[in-house]
Order: sequence, then C-alpha cells, then structure tokens
Amino acid sequence: MKSIAIFCITLTSLVHLPSLCAEEPLKMGFAETDITPPDGFPIAGYFHERLASGQIDPLKARAVVFRGNGQQSAIVGCDLTGISVDLSSEVRKLASERTGIPAENIVLTASHSHTAPDYYKSLFISQSKGEQQELRATYVLRLIDQIATAIENAHRNCSDVRVAFGVAEQKEPVSFNRRFVMKDGSVRTWMNLMNPDVVRAAGPIDPEIGLVTVRNSEGQPIGVISSFALHLDTVGGLKWSADYPYFIEQSLRKSLGADVVSVFGTGCCGDINHSNPAATERNKTDFIGTSLANTITKSLGSLNEVTSNSLQVRHAVVDLPIQDATPEGVAKAIDVMKQVASGQQVDFFDHVTAHKTLLADRMKNKPSIAKEGDPGSLLYTHTWAGIGETLPAEVHTVTIGDDIAIVCLPGEVFVELGLAIKRNSPFRTTLVMELSNSVESCYIPTRAAYAVGSYEVTNSTVKPGSGEMLVEASLKLLRDSATANRPKP
Repeated sequence: MKSIAIFCITLTSLVHLPSLCAEEPLKMGFAETDITPPDGFPIAGYFHERLASGQIDPLKARAVVFRGNGQQSAIVGCDLTGISVDLSSEVRKLASERTGIPAENIVLTASHSHTAPDYYKSLFISQSKGEQQELRATYVLRLIDQIATAIENAHRNCSDVRVAFGVAEQKEPVSFNRRFVMKDGSVRTWMNLMNPDVVRAAGPIDPEIGLVTVRNSEGQPIGVISSFALHLDTVGGLKWSADYPYFIEQSLRKSLGADVVSVFGTGCCGDINHSNPAATERNKTDFIGTSLANTITKSLGSLNEVTSNSLQVRHAVVDLPIQDATPEGVAKAIDVMKQVASGQQVDFFDHVTAHKTLLADRMKNKPSIAKEGDPGSLLYTHTWAGIGETLPAEVHTVTIGDDIAIVCLPGEVFVELGLAIKRNSPFRTTLVMELSNSVESCYIPTRAAYAVGSYEVTNSTVKPGSGEMLVEASLKLLRDSATANRPKP
C-alpha cells in the first residue's frame, strides 16, 4: 500500500487589528549600524574555514520600521550570508524589549554576501556557555546588539512619510540561471554553454528591481528599500565586503543625500548567479553593482506615489517537512566529515550531503544520532535542535495600501517561486526577500527541481513541495491584506 504524506501549513495572522477610529498616518524610520567583524574572524560562504585579513568595504545592519493602524513591524537587511534561527531569536527578543515591536513582526534578512562572517559556530558555543577565542565570543555578542540597535534607532526615527514605489527593469545582463538541462536528461549546476552536452538553461531569471523610496514630511529622502534576485558571491578573497549592494548604497547616497539608508533584500535567487554561461570570464563586482545602481537611480524620477498609507502586517508559520536522517546516512556523514577534518580530499557532493545530513539529524532527531564530539555540520542550532518532523518556518508580509507588498521568506529560494508570488500578488509592486529569519532549510528548490537534482537539491534539508507551500502561504497573507483594504459593504 502506498503511503500518503500530508504536510500542514499553519497560518497565523499575528496582526494588531486597527481601531475603529480614524486611520493612523503611516510612520517610517530608518537606521544603520556597523557589524564588520575584526580581522581573524571566520568568513562564511564555503565548506571550509577562512579567516579574514582585511576589509574592502564595511558590513552593516540597515533597518526600516513601519508604524500605522495600531501595528508595528521592522525589517533589517544584514550584510550576512544567512540568518540562523538562533541569531534571529536573540535579536528579535532584544529588539522587542527595547521598542515594543512584537517579536513575531521583526524580520532579519540576509544579503547572502560570501565575504561576511561565519558566526554560526561562535554563536552556538556562546549560547552553550562554552569556551572559545575572546575575539569570536566578543563579536557574536556585538553582532546581536548592533542589529537590535539598528531596529531601536529606526523605531526612534519614525516620522510621517511620503512613499513612492515601482519596478526598474535591469536590461544589462548581470544575472543568469545557473542550472542547465543536459543531453542525458539530468540537470547540472555551474555549466557553460560551450559544453556540447548542455541543452538549455533549466529556468528563468527575474530582471525586476523592486523599489520603495521614502521621504520625510519635508520631502527629504531618508531611505530606499530595494530587492533584486542575484546571488552575492562576486567578490572572493579574504576581506570583508558587502558585495554589489555596496555600490547601490553609494549611488543612492550620491543621488539622494549622504544620510539615505539603503535597505537591500536579496530576491529569490537560489538558482541564479553572476556567471554568464556564454562568456569565459565572470562579471566583476564593480560592473554588477554599478549597472544595478545606474538602473535604480535612473528610475527614481518615474516612481508612483502611494494612494493610501494603510499599513497591514501579517505573519504565518509554515511547517516544512525535514528530509530523512537515518542512522546509516548519519554514520556515512560522520565518516566523510572525519576525512575532511584530517585533510583528505573528498567528493564535493559527498561533503555537501554530509553537511546537510548532520544538520537534518540535529533538527529532526531527539536525541540526534550524531553524538557530542562527532564532526559536525557547518550550521549549528539550539532553537531548532530536536524540533521533530517539520521546521516551523516563517513568512512575513508588510503591505501599504493597494500599492506595495514586501514578502519575506526563509532559506535560499528558487527564482520560479519568487516569480509565482509576484505574478499572483494583488499589489501593484511586490518585493520578495529570501533568507529571512532562518537559513536552516538551506536551499528551497521547486518541486520539479527535486526530480532532476544537482547541487541545490543536494544542499536542501526540506522535502519536495516545501517551496510551493511557502508560495501558498505568501499568497494567502497577501489576499488577506488586500481584502482588509476593501471598503466594507
């Protein structure tokens, strides 16, 4: 008999309902803090430890706070590779205590820079009260405080605002689908069109840059929110860098003023990168950043003013099914990680599978099959240790009138899923930001992508269909917000 698995979506609209009084004017505030680690702290983004030896440009946490209709929310864009649930839990609790914003209405979203700190293990040890280098212990505490401080300062800066919105199309090619259908029917990542076995790209790109500009009551620009679907792995090396969003920030400040805060959210780009498959050389960071910045600044004058400042903040918990972590699979993963630790060469996909399996084991099994002292995953978690069969992943929406929607999703989400949300959104402009509040799912491919495999599927801790569950939950929240804006009969 065939078994049928039923996966649940728990939708919880955590909204403070508006009073029956006159609509409260929308207020927004922006702030930023520096989260650049010291030299010698590990750099994230790859499957081995690298220690930073300098800085190209600073890493920041840039927050925007929304207040209106008896509701409050905060989105803070962090120059980090990912947001662990341990980090988001700490920051949200602290920021809520400082501001009164409900913790569930606070979103930390990562830019996914691969020249940002690998803080996961240091935070895990700190929360375990374990011993580690003072440099690492001190930084993770500062990271938590600085992100919370950005939210606190943005909350303090809230004032009446004038908001404009729109979409800029990136016409100069800087983003490319990195998965390719091969002649044998498989799909492989990071191919080149000069490979005679390549048939075509396995998916689309998203050329749209979502834009929201905010001015104070006197007409002075105070912040810009933007989103674009492109992996942030364009710098390389051993120096801290915010990657191409740094160029967007600098261009906006040149155009709008030195104090403008640029809150950038990475769009759904789990299968998108900067390597042109028709070329022999990759696009460089300055070319990508300058091109995107030019597209944005040229579009600022053609944005539309919002027709209503009515704020809606909504939240859902989506129970994503965790992949299996069997005793046999965990034993193999431990053996692979031992080989890596001893300096032996291992197959890249075996290494990725080992990392994914050990993380799934820690989250799914209680107690975990891997024991203390066994080589571990590159991600660590207290909050979701032994959580069970599903991850309680979160989806957030912040909407303004009928014009603007911001959707925040967990994990590294495939572009088709982001496009599905945007194309079915009832709002005139919809920005979708991935890597929000948790990275433990790792990649979130489409159901079809699971059928053909390759790197992103290998590096996913959740089962097929998880991405479509996020789309369904997002559209439900957007419909609820759109309905709430309709006049009652």
